[in-house]
Amino acid sequence: MTACNNPSQPLVAANHFNELTLLYQFSNTMLSTIRLNKLTHLILTALTTSSSNLFERAFLFLRNEKSEVLQGMLGVTRQTALGLEIVGSPESLGSRWDISEEAILHQRSDEFCARIRMTRVDIDTGCPLIRQVIVDHTIYHIDNTVCHECSTCLFVRHLCGGSFAAVPLVARDNTIGIIVVDNPESGQEITKEKLHFLQLFASQAGMAVENSILYNRIEDAHSNLRDARERLLHGERLAAIGEVAANLAHELKNPLITIGGFAARLLRALPDESKEHQYAGTIVKEVSRLEVMLADILGYSSKPTICFSLCDLGEVLRDCLESCATTIEDHGITLNASITSGVWPIMGDAYHLKQVFLNLFLNACDAMPDGGKLNISNNETNPENNSVIISIEDTGGGIAPEIISQIFNPFFTTKRHGTGLGLAIANRIVLNHFGRIKAENRESGALFSVTLPLAAHH
Repeated sequence: MTACNNPSQPLVAANHFNELTLLYQFSNTMLSTIRLNKLTHLILTALTTSSSNLFERAFLFLRNEKSEVLQGMLGVTRQTALGLEIVGSPESLGSRWDISEEAILHQRSDEFCARIRMTRVDIDTGCPLIRQVIVDHTIYHIDNTVCHECSTCLFVRHLCGGSFAAVPLVARDNTIGIIVVDNPESGQEITKEKLHFLQLFASQAGMAVENSILYNRIEDAHSNLRDARERLLHGERLAAIGEVAANLAHELKNPLITIGGFAARLLRALPDESKEHQYAGTIVKEVSRLEVMLADILGYSSKPTICFSLCDLGEVLRDCLESCATTIEDHGITLNASITSGVWPIMGDAYHLKQVFLNLFLNACDAMPDGGKLNISNNETNPENNSVIISIEDTGGGIAPEIISQIFNPFFTTKRHGTGLGLAIANRIVLNHFGRIKAENRESGALFSVTLPLAAHH
C-alpha cells in the first residue's frame, strides 16, 4: 500500500505556526502597556506593518455608550506604520512589539488619522454594517460596492474605497468599539484566512482595550479620591486655624480697646508739638488698625446671619457712594456713576450688600491714590437670567495676571496693612445671595462685576 503525500500540508502547517506565533506576539504586546493611547497605536500598527503583511490600513472607533456614537480615535496606514520595534528574540514566543513616542506623534499628525478623529457615526441609524458589528458582535466583510451605494451610513463611503472588513471589539459581551481594515493601495482581496486571524486578534484587543479603560477609570477615581482627601485635610486645618484665630482675636479685642482708650486720653492731654503727643498718636492709629483687623477676622470666622428681605439695589449703591464721597474727593478721582433710575428689587440683606460694594469702591480708590476715573454702572441681563450686573471699573493699572485668580482667597493681600479678608468676605456674601463676583483686567485698570438675581416679581 503506497502512501499519498499532499504537498500543501506542510504549507498549511507553516501558515498555522506563523499565525500562532503572530498571535502570541500580539498578546504579549497588548499585555505590555496599560496606557490606552499607546495600546491603540500598537494594535493598529501591528495590523498594518509590512512585517505582519496583513492589511494596508486600519482605523479604530470607540463606542460612547451615553451618546450612542462611534468616535473615531486613530487611523494608521502602511506608510505611517513605522517605528515598531521587536523586544526579545523574533523566534521566541515571548517576544513582543513596542513603539516609540516619536512614531506615535508621527501617526497622530498624519492627514488620514486626522480624518478618522473627526469622524463620528450614530449607532442607531439602521445601518446593516453597524447592526451586524455592534449588535450581533460578528465580523462584517464586503468586497463589492453595496456599502458604498448605501445612503444609510456615510462613514464607509467617506473613508473606504473598495473591499474592507469591520470587526467588533467585544469585552464582557459588550461591543466597546470596532476596527476597520482595507487594502486601498493594492486593492488586494481580504482572504478568509486573514479574516479569521482578524477575528482572533480582535477578541484579544477588545479585552486589552477594556482593561486599559477600566484601569484609567480606577486611576482617575483614585486621583479624585486623593484630591478630595487633601481638600478635606486642608479644610480641617483651615477650620482649626480659623477657630484659634477667632479665639485669639476675641481675647485680644478687650485689652486693645483699653490700650486705645488710654492712648487717646494721653493724646488729648499732651501738647500738640511734643514728641510724646506724636508717640501717642502712633499708638492710637496702630490700635485702630489692629481693631479693624480683628473685626475682619472675627467677621470671616463666624457664620454670617443674613436676613433676607426685599431691598432696592439702586438705593444700596447710592448709600455706598455717599459714604465714599469724601475718600473719592480726597483722592482726586472723577466719578462716573450710571445707575439706572427706578427700583431694582433684590431679595437680600441690605447691610451685607453695602459691605460688598463699600469694599469694592474703597479698593478702587486705594488703586488710584493720585487720581483717576471710577466708573460704576448697573445693567439688567437677559430676561431668562432675571439678574442684574453691577460693574466697578477703575484706572488704577489693573491686577497682576499671576495673582488675579487668588484675590478672593482668605488672607491674600497686596496691601501693606491689609488683612486679605475684604474680598473674601465680599465673595462669600455675594455667593450667599446666589450671585457671583468676577475680576478681570481692562486696558487701564481693573473691572469687578457683581451679578445678583433680581426678585421674582421684577
